Amino acid sequence: MKDPHAIIIRPHITEKSVALSYGDPNIREETQLVRKYTFIVARDANKIEIKSAIEAIYNTGKKADQAIKVDAVRTIKVLGKLKKRGFKKPGYEPDQKKAIITLAKGQLLEDYGV
Repeated sequence: MKDPHAIIIRPHITEKSVALSYGDPNIREETQLVRKYTFIVARDANKIEIKSAIEAIYNTGKKADQAIKVDAVRTIKVLGKLKKRGFKKPGYEPDQKKAIITLAKGQLLEDYGV
């Protein structure tokens, strides 16, 4: 079993990901909101490992009725871009993998970074 902090590297915070974390603005009830959060994850991690790592990280020290439940995980492989590295030769940024986590209705992550 891998360490959950080795699977989840960091949250990926952009304008679009913050908007996803607020949920659908047309839904008025907090208990019906479906929130999505984006994370940079290890390139060799699969969806099952990502789901268990998120639940392990965010459920430490919580009661059973307050536990975070992940409904779905979507992954995206992002190829590294060509960037200037030094004077003559260009180089590439490293490849990354992003995961979009969908939580159960009415749940939110308190310390996501937003």
